[in-house]
Amino acid sequence: MKGVLDMPRLRPAIALAALGLIAGSPATISLADTPKGNPMTTTALAQPVADTIATYMPAGYREIARRPVTVDKEGAELVRYERTDGRNAALGGEHFSTVVANNGRLKGFARMDLDLVGGELPSREQAQAIAMSFLREAAPDLLPVLKISWVDPHDEPLRVIRNGVTKNLTLTGMKVKMRNTADGLWMWVIVGADRKVMVFERDIHWITFPGKRGTEKWLHDAWLAEKGHSVRPS
Repeated sequence: MKGVLDMPRLRPAIALAALGLIAGSPATISLADTPKGNPMTTTALAQPVADTIATYMPAGYREIARRPVTVDKEGAELVRYERTDGRNAALGGEHFSTVVANNGRLKGFARMDLDLVGGELPSREQAQAIAMSFLREAAPDLLPVLKISWVDPHDEPLRVIRNGVTKNLTLTGMKVKMRNTADGLWMWVIVGADRKVMVFERDIHWITFPGKRGTEKWLHDAWLAEKGHSVRPS
């Protein structure tokens, strides 16, 4: 899909806007039309995956874009939902996004919602229990092979516009980080202040040296901006 959603000449501006470095300039680059003869494919969702997405997507959201992506050299689909009232609709703003592999596996989702900012976090014990309950429903194949590395608060950026002024907020959840002992890949569940899963990611490849994530970060708006990807429709 190179050339459809990849806009290299605009990358610096988009990245700065998504990271909140250009006040009042939300990244709203249009989603280009799909070229003829190269249609976007829609991943068929198995019922458990569809049920998980329906359970965790906030009320009042609608699909605004979908695109095929590559995750560790394998095909997947990124779908983005935003509020129907248009509140904070830009890269860095409120959204619910999912990545589903072409084989039907839910690779992850992110629920970046203003309602989660500033609430009281669950305890480490509560977060771990919620994470295990979630995995039993959404990714039961991970339960026999996971090893918990740590459970700690984790911050995510969230940009909002209030009275025409852009503000950068911090959305904090309790992160349960785990490793798959069978293949060495990483996974995590971040539980929000509402005691529901805020972020889920699995099958994350980590490059030991120089110490960075190797798997693409399709659920992270700052990364999308850095790479020049637009998810906003025209």
